[in-house]
Amino acid sequence: MLELHNVSRSFSDHQVLQDVSFTVPGGALTGFVGANGAGKTTTMRIIMGLLAANTGAVTLNGVELSSDTRPNFGYMPEERGLYPKQPVIDQLVYLGQLHGLGRTTARSRAMELLSRFGLENRAKAKLESLSLGNQQRVQVAASLLHEPDVLILDEPFSGLDPIAVDAMSSILRDYASRGVPVLFSSHQLDLLDVLVDHLVIIQNGKILADSSADDLRSSQASRHRISLGSDAGWLRNEPGVGVLDISGPDALVNFDSETTAQRILARAMERGSVTEFSIYRPSLADVYREIIR
Repeated sequence: MLELHNVSRSFSDHQVLQDVSFTVPGGALTGFVGANGAGKTTTMRIIMGLLAANTGAVTLNGVELSSDTRPNFGYMPEERGLYPKQPVIDQLVYLGQLHGLGRTTARSRAMELLSRFGLENRAKAKLESLSLGNQQRVQVAASLLHEPDVLILDEPFSGLDPIAVDAMSSILRDYASRGVPVLFSSHQLDLLDVLVDHLVIIQNGKILADSSADDLRSSQASRHRISLGSDAGWLRNEPGVGVLDISGPDALVNFDSETTAQRILARAMERGSVTEFSIYRPSLADVYREIIR
């Protein structure tokens, strides 16, 4: 398990992180979400030792990280850091060798990863000749060459087409299944529901949530979706009903009790047809928007 303990960081008089603490469990995909400037990239750079925290510590399995304990981390920065005029395979082999792989092993591993991303036929092409999405795939492959024990990925899905997103998701799942802690940031909230097991939400340098995806969904108030044969505006005047949204015959509401829910259902049926009366399971995108309000 990767853990951050009360990490703070300031630049001049601007505090970017304030007592940031959260966990990245082994064997889980942890999504790290927040608006631009919330502190995600700074946090990741501190985990990787690229920035020093003003206070706090980062530990892996209870041991504080140092230059000796980070070499087998896999890191993909948001800004591409590869060499545009070098052939893809040459620089992947070079990076693999920097991580201690033999040349043959590095080449074999690089070709395997390029194949998973559908780029095996572009291995000898110069990076700058690839589309931005394919350059992103190569950047991801570079972070995985050495079979890392921890994965830290800053916006790995940025610029990827749906096929590459599926390939990337499959690779991350493979690593999580081996017990590897995987932390990735993303602005693509639609990926949260289908991918993450654990979610960390940061806003203005403070952690607002750090929990399993299922616990976060359960923590939100129970909601019901209602579709009627006529306008649902009358629900606004019903005691025990919290109206979250009404659009003509459709409504999203909270009930203060199951008794209220049954009373409203009976009332709705008295007033006309009811085409839907169901528990609404919030998406993680819904949970995120609710928490940052």
